[in-house]
Amino acid sequence: MAYIQENSPFNCWKGFERVPGTKKGAKGSCKKSSSPLNKGTKGGGTRKVCLPKAKIASMSAAERKSVISAKQSAASKGNYKRSSKSNVTGTASKNLKDWVKQDWRQVGDPSKKCGE
Repeated sequence: MAYIQENSPFNCWKGFERVPGTKKGAKGSCKKSSSPLNKGTKGGGTRKVCLPKAKIASMSAAERKSVISAKQSAASKGNYKRSSKSNVTGTASKNLKDWVKQDWRQVGDPSKKCGE
């Protein structure tokens, strides 16, 4: 059993903090901590766009440029995902195994694998 120090302002659960002016054990006496460590995913992610090599080869230069600029624009605004207007169709995968087996490359530089 955990040791709880009586009259301590810090006896809320981990990730929670004491609400000022409340008593121990009272309803609403603890709230979720607003620590920056508890924040969700924010910002930029990566500026790279990855697609199957076969799809990149079938795209025009204008299509490739559009997808890359959408991702870079989203990253510079602090967004994690690019606009859905720039979604690419025709990357057919029958199932997850098929999707994983595809040769994923960076659209900006197809000589580099995704993640390099």
